Amino acid sequence: MRLRHFAIVVYSSIVFLCVLHFFHMKNPWVVIGVIAVVLFGGAFWYSSVVTEKNNEGVVVEAHVKGNPDAAVRLVEYSDFQCPACAAFQPVVEQVLASYGDSLAFEYMHYPLPIHPYAVQAAVAAEAAGQQDKFFEYHDLLFEHQTEWSNSSTPAVQFQAYAEELGLDLETFKRHMNSSILKDHVRTQTQTGRDMGIMATPTFILNGEQMVIETYEDFIAQIAAAIDPNLAEPEDAVTTTSTDTAVEFSL
Repeated sequence: MRLRHFAIVVYSSIVFLCVLHFFHMKNPWVVIGVIAVVLFGGAFWYSSVVTEKNNEGVVVEAHVKGNPDAAVRLVEYSDFQCPACAAFQPVVEQVLASYGDSLAFEYMHYPLPIHPYAVQAAVAAEAAGQQDKFFEYHDLLFEHQTEWSNSSTPAVQFQAYAEELGLDLETFKRHMNSSILKDHVRTQTQTGRDMGIMATPTFILNGEQMVIETYEDFIAQIAAAIDPNLAEPEDAVTTTSTDTAVEFSL
C-alpha cells in the first residue's frame, strides 16, 4: 500500500508540473529539475521506510552456550563457509558436552573475504537468532556447508533451513535484509581484525588467544583452565583422533 501511495503521489506531481509548464513556463529545465527533486526525495523516503521495516523488532544479543556465568569463557571467531570451522564444530560440541556446566562458549562472526557467501550466512544466522534459533541454525549451516557453499543461489538454502526450524519465513526474510544485523556482523569482524585475528577458527580462552596444534591440545588447555587437576574426559572427542593436526582457513 505504501509503494502504491508513493507511485500515485509521484505520478500526480509529474502530471501537475508538466501541465503547469505547458501553460505558464517557457524553460523546460525548471520542470525537469523539480521532477528530479520529487523523484529523488520519494526514493529516499521509500528506502527509509523499507529499512525501518527490515529492522523492525531486531535486538542484537550475544550468542552464548554452556553456563553464561562460568568463570571460564571460550570465544570462537568463526566463518560459516570455512571448512576448518566445520571440521572443528563436533569437537566444540564434545567439549561443551563434557565441560558445559563450567564453561561459557560464545560464537563471534569472522567471515573471510575468500568465502563469497560467508557474510550472507552470518546474517542468516543472526536473522534466525531473532527467533531464538541462532545455534540451531548455526548447526544446520555447518552440517550443510558443502550444499549452500556450492550453490549459485544460497539464499534458497538459507530460507529452506529457516523453514526446517519452523521459523516465520516472512520475518526471517525481512531480517535477512536488516541493516542492524549486517552492521553487527561487520562490527564483530572488525573487532577480530583489531585483535590481530588472521585465520578461522580462532579461539580466545579467558581473554587470551589460544595457540593449538591438535584437537587434544585444544581440549587439554580448556580442561586446565577449568581445573588444573581435572582429567581429560574419555569421551571428549569421539569424531577425531587425538593427535590429528588442526587446520585453519586464512
